[in-house]
Amino acid sequence: MTSSKEEKAIEIWTDGACKGNPGVGGWGVLLKWGRHEKELFGGELLTTNNRMEITAVIKALEAIKRPSRVVIHTDSQYVKNAMTKWLDGWKQNNWRTSNRKPVKNTDLWQHLDSLVQIHDVTWQWVRGHTGNPGNERADALANKGVEQLTCK
Repeated sequence: MTSSKEEKAIEIWTDGACKGNPGVGGWGVLLKWGRHEKELFGGELLTTNNRMEITAVIKALEAIKRPSRVVIHTDSQYVKNAMTKWLDGWKQNNWRTSNRKPVKNTDLWQHLDSLVQIHDVTWQWVRGHTGNPGNERADALANKGVEQLTCK
């Protein structure tokens, strides 16, 4: 992938939420590029928090129309570690962990892996619920995704 060094990165904050685990879940995304902002959210009736965390990143990357420099801010160590430490090993081991157990959420990891190949992605972990404005907005959007399913 080629991208100009001067090109401003798209800043993305993602979060997932689940009421019950498994239970009703939601995902939220805040994308920022310069003065432009876009909010996305959605949910599923029967899911897990981890699936919603991964889905948030997938939805964020799907919203980007061309190969770009991207900084993804997530409060999920699971997502960050999977993408920066574990993914290559999972692929080499035919989607099995180091303990030879099947990787959970393989469908989402494979989809996310294909999207990451399009962009120049940097992963940033942020501590959740500590007042980080981007993370707080992503959290509110994830909860909005839950509410849209539970308030019908």
